[in-house]
Amino acid sequence: MKSTPLTDTHIALGAKMAEFAGYNMPISYAGIRDEHEAVRNGVGVFDVSHMGEFVIKGKEAFDLLQKVTSNNVAKLEIGDAQYSCLPNENGGIVDDLLVYRLPEDKCAEGERAYMVVVNASNIEKDWNWIEKHNSFEAEMHNISYRSGLLAVQGPKAHEAMQSLTDVDLAGMKYYTFKKGVFAGIENVIISATGYTGSGGFELYCDNKDMKKLWDAVMEAGKDWNITPCGLGARDTLRLEMGFALYGNDINDTTSPIEAGLGWITKTKKGDFTSRDIFAKQREEGTERKLVGFVLSDRRAPRHDYPIVNEAGEEIGIVTSGTISPSLDKPIGMGYVKKEYAKAGTPIKVMARKKALEGVVTKPPFYKV
Repeated sequence: MKSTPLTDTHIALGAKMAEFAGYNMPISYAGIRDEHEAVRNGVGVFDVSHMGEFVIKGKEAFDLLQKVTSNNVAKLEIGDAQYSCLPNENGGIVDDLLVYRLPEDKCAEGERAYMVVVNASNIEKDWNWIEKHNSFEAEMHNISYRSGLLAVQGPKAHEAMQSLTDVDLAGMKYYTFKKGVFAGIENVIISATGYTGSGGFELYCDNKDMKKLWDAVMEAGKDWNITPCGLGARDTLRLEMGFALYGNDINDTTSPIEAGLGWITKTKKGDFTSRDIFAKQREEGTERKLVGFVLSDRRAPRHDYPIVNEAGEEIGIVTSGTISPSLDKPIGMGYVKKEYAKAGTPIKVMARKKALEGVVTKPPFYKV
């Protein structure tokens, strides 16, 4: 099992640790509910150094990414980030990812540089997929195993951290980034792409500087009661916002169109993997759709629980579910037949032999 540069720090803090994507990761410290509420109302920090990072650069770096990703890379200016996915050749999703257009100070004339951030469980898979399609003049560099990442999240994150950098944290627009000095560490990428819905930013730096970064963040956040958070709270926070999790809500067999990710699937940008499949789905519709739902029962819906209609006929399957800490009620996401996808449609989730009554609800479940 792999470790992040902060694994020993988490253990010393008493974190509950478990394997995730091959890494020994903190699941919770004080408890998922307390950590969740800290991010919703104050500031929390997550070690997400297990994520993967690739640098794609060269004269045709743009062409490679435009070919293998679903969103329109042409829209990116230097300092912009973009949510996208890697479609496979059958209309499914290899992975969802972020694309950053990097400064060109280290590029030769006519070259561009990008950083691609991928899910930890898919690092090798994604690298091989992009490399397979690299018939372009593009260099690929896997920097995953020397790059660390902290996510400082919550409405007080900017105020708590501003003393550590000259970059105007509060002035950063959503899905932009800047490279600068943070906590005395040079060339930190500071981005605003959040996965919690409560604001904040992410900090990318070299592994050797991660302990220094963590200590500085925790010290600066003392007056704001900064809380270390684990992957348990990260999951409840993202689910309240209706954000998809790869391996649960999207995978190699799910289309971005049926998953509600048509907004990152730009079929008019030109040729890319599975473009024709997605264009047809956009025109004709899909047989099923990813929906959110709220249950009236007190039991949490679990991954792979069947979803049935009022007559008891199976119409879909749960992909994610939890008891929402903010709403104090069970929420979830799942795929249902298209005729049951309209908000307000009554459904039932089968928890073994017990039918949990619910209703289709359009995410986000929680309004920040």
